[in-house]
Amino acid sequence: MFISENLGVNHLGNLTICGADVVDLAKKYGTPLYVLDENLIIKNCNRFNDAIDKYYNGHGLVCYASKAFSCREIYRLIKGQDMGVDAVSLGEMYTALSVGFPAKKMHLHGNNKTIEELKFALENNIGRIVVDNFCELKDLNRLAGQMNLCAKIILRVKPGIDAHTHEFIKTGQIDSKFGFAIETGEAMEALKLALKLENIRLKGAHCHIGSQIFDSRPFALAAQVMAKYSKDVKDKTGIEFDELNLGGGFGVKYTQKDDPLECEEYVKAICLSLAQKCREYGLKLPFLIIEPGRSLIASAGITLYTVGNIKTIPNVRKYVAVDGGMTDNPRYALYKSEYEVIVANKANLEKSEVVTIAGKCCESGDLIGENIALQVAQPGDILAVCATGAYNYSMASNYNRNLKPAVVMVKDAKSRVIVQRETLEDLIRNDL
Repeated sequence: MFISENLGVNHLGNLTICGADVVDLAKKYGTPLYVLDENLIIKNCNRFNDAIDKYYNGHGLVCYASKAFSCREIYRLIKGQDMGVDAVSLGEMYTALSVGFPAKKMHLHGNNKTIEELKFALENNIGRIVVDNFCELKDLNRLAGQMNLCAKIILRVKPGIDAHTHEFIKTGQIDSKFGFAIETGEAMEALKLALKLENIRLKGAHCHIGSQIFDSRPFALAAQVMAKYSKDVKDKTGIEFDELNLGGGFGVKYTQKDDPLECEEYVKAICLSLAQKCREYGLKLPFLIIEPGRSLIASAGITLYTVGNIKTIPNVRKYVAVDGGMTDNPRYALYKSEYEVIVANKANLEKSEVVTIAGKCCESGDLIGENIALQVAQPGDILAVCATGAYNYSMASNYNRNLKPAVVMVKDAKSRVIVQRETLEDLIRNDL
């Protein structure tokens, strides 16, 4: 049993994704190789859209958190699902706009947006700028005035919720680099300033409590806290928010021990909690925005490697080295993130040994994982690391002057390249 619904085994005993033999993909395109399943991405998008329709009467927008994976083809795909986009940089905005993504459906995030990024967002009529701090609020008002424009914003606030996730990916508590804290009064102070600024139009508020969360209760609590903040705003200023953006962070299955909820359950908890509190507080129902990223695309991706050297240290461990590593998947080095790994050309066989999978970089910490159950691997075998659609390509680097892999999209067993493999010429293109 595989962790993702799109994986299978064919008559040759080889792993398949969306019906395509991954061993054939490795032969055709080379390794390392990122592979994405278009059918599953669309299916996941539909699941979120349908949940908003079901539990919030369609009065909302699903925005893809594109930091999970950003390229022109993924923006085309998201555009086709009538969704919005959460962008966090000049590069993400530019890439989305380059394929005609509607600017009005884009939200610009970030705790330290540059002046260049703010100007670009204003010039291109990006739908909402999610303001993170007082410096940014003042800079944006000044820039908008100079450009004779009005900046439509929502304020990022910290609801003070511990989402019980990894320390590095918790964002909703007071001690976070993101947003204005509600409980200290900072969020109210920021709101009152925004209302006074001539070139700012406040539309609502935003929060994000963390990532890879397996429980719906923190999301329900965040919705309740944001409703209470909305009530306090109305009581003290007389205004009601048009919009509430409750972020993302919905958990996904990386290993068999992970037990995330179905996406509908997360959305249901948010929508019902928010609607209940709005009724209780006498508030109009705000337009709801959610921002799934990982949960749309992680399970749709795998990464393929070719096994190289194998080293056994008696009574210690067995290393299986691959032709990639922390340059194409830094998540184990960063978070000790665990994965399911399969010898793709032996997918029908039992996982009979426990190994450490090593990358090729000159770093002792360059590992894909430790104590991983695996079929007996030999040099030349194809290794598949599952659920790598999010935060792998987007976090890839050229450390040790390694080339970034190609990205291939599979639909109905047919494949196409959506990001070309880097060349040596690409590597030195900007060197002088």
